[in-house]
Amino acid sequence: MSTSDDVARGVLAAVRAEDEGAFVRLAEYHRNDLRVHCYLMLGSFTDAEDVLDRTLLRAWRARRGFTGHAPFRSWLYRIATNACLDALAAPAQCRREIAIATNGAGRPVHSALAEVTWLQPLPDEPEGGAAADRDTVDPAFVAVLQHLPPRQRATLILRDVVRWPAADTADTLGMNVAGVKSALQRARRTLRQELPDRPAANRDRPTGPDTAERACLERYVTASRLADPAALSALLHPDARQAIPPARLVYTGRRAIMEMRRPVPTDAPGQTERKALPLSMNRRPAVGHFVRRPGLGVFTATTLDVLRIDNGLITEIITFGPELLTTIGLGTIPDITPDNHEYTTHIAGP
Repeated sequence: MSTSDDVARGVLAAVRAEDEGAFVRLAEYHRNDLRVHCYLMLGSFTDAEDVLDRTLLRAWRARRGFTGHAPFRSWLYRIATNACLDALAAPAQCRREIAIATNGAGRPVHSALAEVTWLQPLPDEPEGGAAADRDTVDPAFVAVLQHLPPRQRATLILRDVVRWPAADTADTLGMNVAGVKSALQRARRTLRQELPDRPAANRDRPTGPDTAERACLERYVTASRLADPAALSALLHPDARQAIPPARLVYTGRRAIMEMRRPVPTDAPGQTERKALPLSMNRRPAVGHFVRRPGLGVFTATTLDVLRIDNGLITEIITFGPELLTTIGLGTIPDITPDNHEYTTHIAGP
């Protein structure tokens, strides 16, 4: 569709004709943007996908509420936001708690990343899909959002990410404008405290890994596959940090990371074979790690690393379990070599 008016006319025609197929096709045009929105609200890719499906179902059921006075995209965002708030109010979500992280020595340490145990990375959509800029889906930013109360979180996202005016945000959240301004001030204060070095939004920055990052990623893949501690150590910045949200663990500094990642000798009895698959998550380089037990024909996912690379060195590793790899169809893989892998992770369509 070329303009918002064209979309509105198409939606209204589909509503009048009770044409669910046409309506869904127009809604699907916004799926990638809505996925990112739900992900920011929930911090979990799998939860975001569930709520996104619910959003599109709600939109069809509420189709007669779309009058065309507001853009179709804004109408869908309103539904998605409230679907996320409903999900966050559900008992299973309410039982989730921010938990204090610990370092390798077992001492408490503050880390917004490692304190959100349900945090998941966001697989990058296929080439040509709607692109979220790198700062918007930065895992550290997503983690801090989860520290905010749900309505503060929604306010910050609608005002500072979606760029809605205060009045539209208030209407969507059932608040007044003064309440939106107050919630936004509190949310921004928390964001500044947790991420004092967060850059201002810049949509001119690359949306994905650049050539230097890809080169570093390839070296990291090789070092991981060969369990080469010297090569891995050479890729780490001296002050690199590794956060492991599922385990609430943080390792700070090259030495601490290398001590934690001390490999099992490759000639140890019954040692598994390793593979590493380069991927793209949250507009960052990422690596899926796989092992093959003796006698088995496929490699099974074990962990997923999302990397931050600055000036050719890895400054941050965020390590997740294998669950997301299973969700996107990479729970097991056949034998792969460095020459026959795909770099980009594609999200399966509906």
